[in-house]
Amino acid sequence: MNEDTAAEEKRLYEEYKNKLGELKKVETEKKAVGQVFTKGLLPLYVLFILSLGPTNGNDIATQIGERTKGLWIPSTGGIYPLLKKLEKQKLVVGKWDDSKNKIQKIYTLTNSGFKELENKKGLLRNKIEEALEVFNIVYNDLYK
Repeated sequence: MNEDTAAEEKRLYEEYKNKLGELKKVETEKKAVGQVFTKGLLPLYVLFILSLGPTNGNDIATQIGERTKGLWIPSTGGIYPLLKKLEKQKLVVGKWDDSKNKIQKIYTLTNSGFKELENKKGLLRNKIEEALEVFNIVYNDLYK
């Protein structure tokens, strides 16, 4: 192998490592942004969706997707554990639509769930408004 080839291989390898590092950083940042939705807004929004009427976990994900015009479609892999947690907290009640076949569980918001929804809405309103304001400032600075 001549010196030019070895130097080119080294340069390409360094370029590869840098690009891979950038991709990993983007993926980490995407996960962090996703966690804001999943950890912060999803429990609140699931309570809201259930305040509209009883439904199952798949339909909750579908309704969120429809209401956000497809911009946010949470996975059912995140919805069902959350529903179990809300059930343990007695904020929702889940009942099988067919107790023998157990095809799908329909979740209903309890009175405590309605109270928790209103409480969380009150607590988070200012934080959500501040976040929107920050996003607008950053968006305008970067893209206008």
